[in-house]
Amino acid sequence: MKTNYLPPTYFENFVSYDNENYFKDLIDIEWRGQIKSSTSNRKFKIKYFGNILEEYNYIVGTDFAPSLVFAVDIETGEEILLFDGCKHGYNAMLCDTFTYNQITNRPLTKRFVDNFGSDIFEVIIKIYFNIDYDEELADFQNENGDVELVSGEIVSADTLVRNGFDFIEIKLINENGQETVIVEEELA
Repeated sequence: MKTNYLPPTYFENFVSYDNENYFKDLIDIEWRGQIKSSTSNRKFKIKYFGNILEEYNYIVGTDFAPSLVFAVDIETGEEILLFDGCKHGYNAMLCDTFTYNQITNRPLTKRFVDNFGSDIFEVIIKIYFNIDYDEELADFQNENGDVELVSGEIVSADTLVRNGFDFIEIKLINENGQETVIVEEELA
């Protein structure tokens, strides 16, 4: 592994670190991984709920709800959650509340196509862990050491630290090596 951080729990079985080109210039608060499917495929189509911020071609939330982004293995159809703005990141876990309708009524009907006309990609995730949980946890932990999220879900302190990151970037690399960032969000 090329970082001091463990991946968010939902990526645990879906990351690879073996392409050296993808792991240059890591900073000290960063985790980075390449997404792979359970069959080790690294080529995906992207489906999402959200809007496209035209100026940057980013997937962003709508007035109704935060974005939801999945990678779909082009060989098996396996779907891998890349980002859920209702569940992932510091604010979604500890500050922002969402209605049942906002969480469950985000249809994944849109497919991402880059500015080069490609719709098959390798996926690189970059996450920053710039929150001092040594101080923060004392405010949130119960007597068992677990944390109750604003959603009411109880998680371990480790899960909060791993999924309560403060920044995410999702970068796609098409078959010609052209890169497109589709998600770049501050989450705290």
